[in-house]
Amino acid sequence: MSEVSSVVVHLLDKEYRVSCPPGERDSLLRAARFLDERLRQVRDANVIGLERIAVMAALNLSHELLQTSHSLVASNNANDRLSRLLQKVDEELDAHRQRQRPDNES
Repeated sequence: MSEVSSVVVHLLDKEYRVSCPPGERDSLLRAARFLDERLRQVRDANVIGLERIAVMAALNLSHELLQTSHSLVASNNANDRLSRLLQKVDEELDAHRQRQRPDNES
């Protein structure tokens, strides 16, 4: 069984102790710093109240996540189409080369 430790993170000058699996501490701290920056941006845009700040930051992050996800899906679809097109081009070039070879049969 793996041990879970706790890590203290700071969000909007408040301290939170969260559980963290071994080896994930640095990642969790980076995520907390990123979230703290986003919370501060929302707060600095004159949003008042901790709950409202948290909800607005979560909505902004969710929106960005969905946009990125849609972009990745579109990019993967384009890559798949390009791969199929390149495969067809290769097949046509191979067929053309076969037709251009002199007949070596005796």
